[in-house]
Amino acid sequence: MAGYPKPTKWTPKNIEKYMGDHTNIICRSSWETKFFNWCDNNPSIVAYSSEETVVPYRCATDNKPHRYFVDARMQVKQSNGTLKTYLIEIKPHAQTMAPVPTARKTKRFITESLTFMKNQSKWEAADRYAKDRGWEFMILTERHLFGK
Repeated sequence: MAGYPKPTKWTPKNIEKYMGDHTNIICRSSWETKFFNWCDNNPSIVAYSSEETVVPYRCATDNKPHRYFVDARMQVKQSNGTLKTYLIEIKPHAQTMAPVPTARKTKRFITESLTFMKNQSKWEAADRYAKDRGWEFMILTERHLFGK
């Protein structure tokens, strides 16, 4: 698709940490590549996966059931020795905010609004899914990944 990063295959160095098929990891952006490199090299990350966790959700735009392949799941060994599991979505900060209405409803505004509604549906379902399992759902943006 024009305007979107080209997905790339990624191979971990520490394959024992990867939950799933380590030979078929696809990074859909350089941000995901950065995140998976960090997971792979961080000794506090015990295990992680890419798009292996599927969350059912009902989308607010069409009221139909869908499946959300969450970008990542990771298990972190905390300082007290316990494990904490996170579901992670990696998105530009701008896409985590509702689009600002303009004087006239442009095609771009409508598309961004529908995308935002769909993402909100996914993220609410992922948050419930995580909480039901004692996990935490997080959205990581360039602010987390690059300190911007």
